[in-house]
Amino acid sequence: MWLKIKRDWEEPESAVTPEALFKQRRNIIKGLAVAGSAAALPGVGQAASWFGSDEDDKAALVRKALTKTDIPPLHKDALTPESKATSHNNFYEFGTGKNDPLRNSREFNPHPWTFTIDGLVEQPLTLDLDEVMASMALEQRIYRLRCVEAWSMVIPWVGFSLSELLKKVKPLSSARYVAFETLYDPEQMPGQKSPFIGGGIDYPYVEGLRLDEAMNPLTFLAVGMYGKTLPAQNGAPLRLVVPWKYGFKSIKSIVRIRFVENMPPTTWNLLAPHEYGFYANVNPQVDHPRWSQASERRIDDAGLLGRKRIPTELFNGYGKQVAHLYKGMDLSRYF
Repeated sequence: MWLKIKRDWEEPESAVTPEALFKQRRNIIKGLAVAGSAAALPGVGQAASWFGSDEDDKAALVRKALTKTDIPPLHKDALTPESKATSHNNFYEFGTGKNDPLRNSREFNPHPWTFTIDGLVEQPLTLDLDEVMASMALEQRIYRLRCVEAWSMVIPWVGFSLSELLKKVKPLSSARYVAFETLYDPEQMPGQKSPFIGGGIDYPYVEGLRLDEAMNPLTFLAVGMYGKTLPAQNGAPLRLVVPWKYGFKSIKSIVRIRFVENMPPTTWNLLAPHEYGFYANVNPQVDHPRWSQASERRIDDAGLLGRKRIPTELFNGYGKQVAHLYKGMDLSRYF
């Protein structure tokens, strides 16, 4: 059955969800069958539902109830319209324009998908994503997403805590960081084939977290959004979501997770270290060299000039859960 788990940073779903959608979800919950039967979350957009009849949607094999855990942002923010969240993207593997990922990823096939967890661990694993999805308790979490470019969204992700997966490999005591790597497939990802399309990045895309950041309960592996499998342009079929950091830390289309002793290289830090630090914590007091980070444009149905501009909060508003990770650190130096 669907479970409601109260978290210390949680608000009522009605506080962040448009009333009509909130009532629709409640009606659906009332009509759900017992655990193990097909389940669905409402939503509209380009992504196929997990539990639809489309044979091409391999994730439809996951026929189990979701553990429902909404973890809204700390403010009463409306959800970003799905059509905006799936068409305004940074995913340079498919192009540098905001609409390029939607247009250039239509033929991307994320099935079957395997990924490796290795490095300084007792039990390295190569996992099939469909099997992982079938074995994990999936949750819905509503998180704020803050881009380093000073725009933001509020997105309902579906997935599971990264820590629940990482525990399975039993990290060694020498492991201090976790490194991530995106799929390298120039035939499917035109930005990897051409520097003119992909922004001149040295692919594959790589990212990293300190071990305590990776094990924090907020750090999330998403396999869906808006109740559906992840669209290709949003990082199908498996992406990281770290809500207190700028969006470029939330690496997409993950194929490898590796435990290491030393701070791993990260793509944007390699490309422009004076602009993109390893930590990349949302911080209104530390500006990007080319623009202020004090406020952000919320992406919504309004036109560019009509979009609401709101103040940015330290750690994107999740300080209660993560500020202790950086106690005593100079956040202007470790940016």
